[in-house]
Amino acid sequence: MDIKEVSQRSAKIRQRYHELELKYHGSKWNTEEDALAFLTDAGIVGRLVMDQQGRWPKTSEDQLDYKIGECIWWLSTLADQTGLSLENCISHFLDQREKDLK
Repeated sequence: MDIKEVSQRSAKIRQRYHELELKYHGSKWNTEEDALAFLTDAGIVGRLVMDQQGRWPKTSEDQLDYKIGECIWWLSTLADQTGLSLENCISHFLDQREKDLK
């Protein structure tokens, strides 16, 4: 799957969640709430990695791949909400790191 497909599918999923938020809570989450949700899931990734490496008591099912995917989904969503291209964000970061590490 390419990055453009990730962005497109992520946007459709986020739209569906917005519909559910409106239905059940009367308003959609804003960008700040989405960012907080991402940070929560990123923290869970940290714990799951520690679980996998035997450095944290096993507290969950093996969900590491799912949670990493969810974090990428959140990042795609946040890029879209802030007017950025996920592809450009990744490219910019990698280009800069490669340049800095030469």
